[in-house]
Amino acid sequence: MAFLDLLYFGSLRETLGKDGERVDPPSHVLTIEDLVAWLGERDEPYRSAFGAPSRIGGAVEGERVGNRDSIFGAREVALFPPPGAL
Repeated sequence: MAFLDLLYFGSLRETLGKDGERVDPPSHVLTIEDLVAWLGERDEPYRSAFGAPSRIGGAVEGERVGNRDSIFGAREVALFPPPGAL
């Protein structure tokens, strides 16, 4: 996979202390769910931000998607905190 621009919103942005970053995920990261799990394996504050991976929402190229939808070929993914946690 090529580089991926991530955008963070709400409490994710606050916990991580940034509104986005560019990452190079490993080849097994193919869905929003995979991406969130991979991010949650990083050090703090990622573990705290992504501790409930099934509740994190996402958008690929500006379109809302489900957690099991593909991010293959995407250049931008936005991640949102669980509902009510903004």
